[in-house]
Amino acid sequence: MKSTEKNFIRRLKRQKEDAIEFVIDTYMPVVKAVVWKVLGPTDADHEECVSDVFLAVWDHADQFEGDASEFKKWICMVAKYKAIDAYRRAMKRKGREHGMEDLTFIQDRQDVLLVKEEQEELLMAMSQLSEVDRDIFTMKYFLEMSNGEIAESLNVTKASVDNRLYRGKKKLSAVLKNEWKEECV
Repeated sequence: MKSTEKNFIRRLKRQKEDAIEFVIDTYMPVVKAVVWKVLGPTDADHEECVSDVFLAVWDHADQFEGDASEFKKWICMVAKYKAIDAYRRAMKRKGREHGMEDLTFIQDRQDVLLVKEEQEELLMAMSQLSEVDRDIFTMKYFLEMSNGEIAESLNVTKASVDNRLYRGKKKLSAVLKNEWKEECV
């Protein structure tokens, strides 16, 4: 039996090799994007981090609960945390190699990580959008694809992508305002 979009989670939990191959083939671009966003131009080994993500997915597949759309969020979170761990290791190594002169770089990088946390809030708000809109926002703002590339990828018109981005921004703005109001109360 071969893994498909409908059965790969069940097969992955049973430790079937074709399931992890399906996951790698399907989710490699998004995992690489998350890892590169977190690590940026550090000394960390990006490819090793991506491999660690898929190894963690293989080892902990039994802990996942949900469907294919939830799996995408889950694997992105695994990638984010693995990349943060790799970043910390790289900074420790760099600190040992170069002494303490790089503290300003580390502080700057911590500021970048705060921005990443804000992106996480955005991802949570995006979960309230339709699946197509979430994909469009991910491609536009996380993978930095142009509207034309997105339209071509999804087989829709560029105008449709523009409209969905416009309406989605309005919805996200309202959702985030409500969340921030709740945090302040």
